[in-house]
Amino acid sequence: MKRKLLSVLMTAAVCASLMAGCAAAGTAAPAADAAPAKEAAAEEAEAPAEEAADAEAPAADASGATYALVTKSAGNPFMERMASGFQEAIEGAGGTVVIQNPESATPDAQIPVIQSLISQGVSSIAVDGNDANALSAVLAEAKDAGIKILTLDSDVAPDSRTVYCNQAGVQQIGQTLMDAVYDLTGGEGQYAILSATSQATNQNAWIDAMKAISEADSKYAKIELVEVAYGDDEPQKSTDQTQALLQNYPDLKVICAPTTVGIAAAAKVLQDQGSSVKLTGLGLPSEMAEYIGDDDAHSCPYMYLWNPIDLGRLAGYTSMALVDGSITGAAGDSFTAGDLGDYTIEEIDGSTQIILGPPFKFDPSNIDDWKTVY
Repeated sequence: MKRKLLSVLMTAAVCASLMAGCAAAGTAAPAADAAPAKEAAAEEAEAPAEEAADAEAPAADASGATYALVTKSAGNPFMERMASGFQEAIEGAGGTVVIQNPESATPDAQIPVIQSLISQGVSSIAVDGNDANALSAVLAEAKDAGIKILTLDSDVAPDSRTVYCNQAGVQQIGQTLMDAVYDLTGGEGQYAILSATSQATNQNAWIDAMKAISEADSKYAKIELVEVAYGDDEPQKSTDQTQALLQNYPDLKVICAPTTVGIAAAAKVLQDQGSSVKLTGLGLPSEMAEYIGDDDAHSCPYMYLWNPIDLGRLAGYTSMALVDGSITGAAGDSFTAGDLGDYTIEEIDGSTQIILGPPFKFDPSNIDDWKTVY
């Protein structure tokens, strides 16, 4: 609970500091507003704000090491903000950062990037995996070269990395999204899912969790999943897939998009067409603000996300802890992730993970505050 409070209180300060340091990540940080931190703190915890004044954690020292981040693809706003947090954490500790954005969201585009980083002799590589297994060979090569390997956002096969920085628990995200679908359909009717790529391990895990939750509880018996469509995290393809869903399912009530690119594309289609179909999922407040509303004029009553900047920061601090030997990646290892707080590596379904925290709800009451943050 304490680390979630610290995280939201620090968001405004983090974003301000990133204005000067995001060039390597290919993005400019948005201007920060103090209001979201205050509101999120009130909603997320009852602990007093004075907790943020606790003794500062010892500063990490990353000097002399080079830390790499391989995102899913170039041109993805979520990736850009995640990369900015990674850069902020490591450069703040004196380390050197290399951000690599493959041309497409495919494992084939990530493999040569990772091979190049191996040749450069970087100290660690954090990977946002485009496939669970296709990167295994190249990551084994990196491990053999003495490079520390971790994942964030989207995992790979557990034996191909040391630890996974997960934004939130799979079951928790699946339950949150399934309950949103239940709410927006009124407990009955058709819904569709607009996902990223068919190989994306994070979206696939969330979708599987949604299906399992729906099948296990009679509460959801009158809700029908008609299709899982894939927009490949490309705006135009996500737009085309949304239009196809509307055409193919005239009785569709809800689209759930567990991807920031997909939800933004779907929101525009639905709102431009004045569709009665409602939208929910995972989106960036800065991209979704104009679509958030609880009336017929807006396509998305509410959505969820975590802070991608903090996810990048967590991966940055984890990278440094692996390189300096503070942690080995084993379950039970603990470390301090700067102002995010203390974290312990957990074993979840046979996989070592670090959980950033639960998803946060964005709705008409808070979207105007948060849209200036990320």
